[in-house]
Amino acid sequence: MKISKILALALLFLGASQLQAQKKSLSLNEAVKMAVTQSNQSVLADTKVNTANFETQSVKMNQYPDLKISGQYLRLTNADITLKSSGNSNNEEGEGNSTPKVNQLILGQASLSMPIYSGGKLRNSIKASENRSKAELATAAHSKEEVAMEVVQYYVDLYKVQKSIELLRESLKSQQQRVKDFTGMEENGLIARNDLLKAQLAESRVQLSLDEAEKNERVINYYLVTLLKLPAGTQMQISPDNIDRDIFAMTLNTEDQALQNRKDLEALNYSKKASEDQIKVAKADYYPSLSLTGGYIAADLENVVRVENAMNIGVGLSYNLSSIFKNGKAVKAAKSRTAELEQQQAILTDEIKEEVMKSNENYQLSLKQDKVYNEAVGQADENYRIVKDKYENGLADTNDLLEADVDDLNAKINVAYSKANIVLKYYELLEANGQLTQSFKFN
Repeated sequence: MKISKILALALLFLGASQLQAQKKSLSLNEAVKMAVTQSNQSVLADTKVNTANFETQSVKMNQYPDLKISGQYLRLTNADITLKSSGNSNNEEGEGNSTPKVNQLILGQASLSMPIYSGGKLRNSIKASENRSKAELATAAHSKEEVAMEVVQYYVDLYKVQKSIELLRESLKSQQQRVKDFTGMEENGLIARNDLLKAQLAESRVQLSLDEAEKNERVINYYLVTLLKLPAGTQMQISPDNIDRDIFAMTLNTEDQALQNRKDLEALNYSKKASEDQIKVAKADYYPSLSLTGGYIAADLENVVRVENAMNIGVGLSYNLSSIFKNGKAVKAAKSRTAELEQQQAILTDEIKEEVMKSNENYQLSLKQDKVYNEAVGQADENYRIVKDKYENGLADTNDLLEADVDDLNAKINVAYSKANIVLKYYELLEANGQLTQSFKFN
């Protein structure tokens, strides 16, 4: 019997330990650091940067000579060989020329080719590739800013819903106690049946709100845990202590600085430079290509001829005459792509200015709302106290009491939400100014 009790206590302890181990509290800074280094979006962004760098290195390899080596061994069958030579073309004695027996051919050669001039195509191709690589690097930084903002949004949403659950559970206890009290009063004929039903309906509404909030907590928690690559079942615990309050001391950029800091605009600028380089690459086909060539040949035709140390060096010139007529469309297409990017730059610039203005207004509004909500919670508390006192003295009915209770609960929830909204709107303002990742300490 004692052993059974010990085993039961041990299992209970292990279960409680496992449940506790699943709960996790991370600072927002730690969570963002995990997201920008481990999330699928961040890993993909880094992979694209690596790909762009490898492509640039591949293009640069075209500056170096091409060296080709080849060899052949050919087996011949009954080859008829006729050696043409003026010295023995006539045979006065009528004797036939002897024909060598040839069964194999061995051929080896090496060739070297190095570009000297191609109308600037190689140089501009390298510049275009380098600019595309820089654009991909800026795009990756912007993608990580979006991931960081996603973590901030989840933290704020999770804090809101967890605070709502806390307040709703307190309210539910109060509603359950009221139903219990009203049930006894109804049984003793002190209140009407209708008042008890109203209290029960109020309890049901709070229960439904609590169920909805708990569902939202599970969903948001799942999204956050998945993004941070944490073990399944981890329960994130969010509190105001998770937020670094030093962010509010940051000096915000001006509009011009915001345009310089925004990584999405920077990526577009580099893409435009790469497109301008591609125009020069397209125009290069109007010019001839000049290259330095060299080679070595060795051959052995059995019993006939043997060639060794046959080396050659020279220059090669090529020009595609049809490019005079065909290349114009390619140049126009490259110019059109550049014009597209210029329009995208103008559009994105306007959007950034609008985002900065809107984010600043939203942040200022959140500060004003927080002040109003803090005043409202005191008013709602006082109103509930007065209505409750009136109800107990028969000066207010059940509707008044339940309405005052709901107003008090909503006021408390609004205060919790307003605190979270200040943080969210400030981070949105930092994102609009291109300062979001700068606000986190990753060292």
